[in-house]
Amino acid sequence: MTKVYDRVALIGLGLIASSMFWAIKRAGVAGEVTGFARSQETRDTARRIGLCDRVCDSAIEAVEEADLVVLCVPVGAMGAVTAEIAPHLKQGATVSDVGSVKRSVIEAVRPQIPEGVNFVGAHPMAGTEHSGPESGFATLFDNRWCLIVPDGASEEATERLERFWQALGANCERMEVEHHDLVCAVVSHIPHLIAYTMVGVADDLSRVSDQEVIKYSAAGFRDFTRIAASDPTMWRDVFLTNKEATLEILGRFTEELFALQRAIRTGDGDELFDYFTRTRAIRRGIIEAGQDTEAPDFGRVKATE
Repeated sequence: MTKVYDRVALIGLGLIASSMFWAIKRAGVAGEVTGFARSQETRDTARRIGLCDRVCDSAIEAVEEADLVVLCVPVGAMGAVTAEIAPHLKQGATVSDVGSVKRSVIEAVRPQIPEGVNFVGAHPMAGTEHSGPESGFATLFDNRWCLIVPDGASEEATERLERFWQALGANCERMEVEHHDLVCAVVSHIPHLIAYTMVGVADDLSRVSDQEVIKYSAAGFRDFTRIAASDPTMWRDVFLTNKEATLEILGRFTEELFALQRAIRTGDGDELFDYFTRTRAIRRGIIEAGQDTEAPDFGRVKATE
């Protein structure tokens, strides 16, 4: 694989950044990868496991001479991080991100990007409920979608970023800002909110049933609520920064739920059967599209392999 960037800087070293590094090394698309995390503990862990060619003790050091800088921090922190690194960005470089919200990120980041530097939003639609530098693995992005949100960025910078993500295994598609945030509210944000809510309901019930709800949780409950183990800081920021789209889809969900409640209350079996048949077909379509594969047991591709 031909190099796409000479130097890539990863700011934030959690699941996504860690997986990016292993995928970059697998594909050979960058000459050097630098990394930075606010936490000393995280930086120590990254050095111990060989994550990044060079782990830096400041974000400024990490972005020096980088051709691509990827913000892998919670969306609520991207503005402050950009303000810190902006004066030190290389002319002609591209800044990108991996956040699942785009309008608020663009509004926080782009005004601080200096002239001669591009900002191209990106959102890899991949992840697990695990977090931290040790949770990454090289195949996380394989056959997953990475949504590219240029929003006025140069065509050259956008195409280059697309080649980069394709080399990491992803399928790329460009999307407008508002459409991206609405789509993600449907396929990601509201499902996480519902999972968190269901765990909260189970916890409330367990207080009056001697922990039986938790103790006897069947596979359905475990599978459905798996994503409720995701990073709470990240999801707090997602809901606060994608408020309009989240509330719109949550309203639609509530309407659907009321319709199902009515069918159950009135004993309308035909309505329930038709609804479940239609939604099962949608679920099967997701599986056939290859978007329901299990993550491996975190077997990282080492940089030396």
